[in-house]
Amino acid sequence: MLDIDEMGQKEIQDFLQQLGYGHLGFIHEGKPYVMPMHYYLQEKDIYLFTTEGMKTHDIDANPEVCLQVEEIHGFLHWRSVIVTGRAERLTEQQDIDRAMQFIKERNPTLSPAINRTWIDALGRAEVIAIYRIHKSEMSGRTTEGVSSR
Repeated sequence: MLDIDEMGQKEIQDFLQQLGYGHLGFIHEGKPYVMPMHYYLQEKDIYLFTTEGMKTHDIDANPEVCLQVEEIHGFLHWRSVIVTGRAERLTEQQDIDRAMQFIKERNPTLSPAINRTWIDALGRAEVIAIYRIHKSEMSGRTTEGVSSR
């Protein structure tokens, strides 16, 4: 039988700091929708950097999100963390500048995918959006041995 342990909060925080990508769940047209997404952890805040499109439209309409991050080394060796919370779009220039500073440190190319179907009447497509996730709950599971709980 596979031994699955709960991860402690420090272990979860270290894991989130280490990876930087996962799957973002949100509501699209009334149904759950999940897509791959890079995230940026600064201290205890999780930031999402993206361009305007379907997900920004959906998150603005219903900001309740779920971020799932996993690392799999095989059927018997994996770790997984789930963060649920509310995504807040950054609108204050000082908050955007602060977030962009550490995002650029981790992603110098600043290249989120651009969906060409979202080009507006003026031909603008590269409108960025940055969200901060206000965590309501974090949990993690591991098969990697003793938890730090």
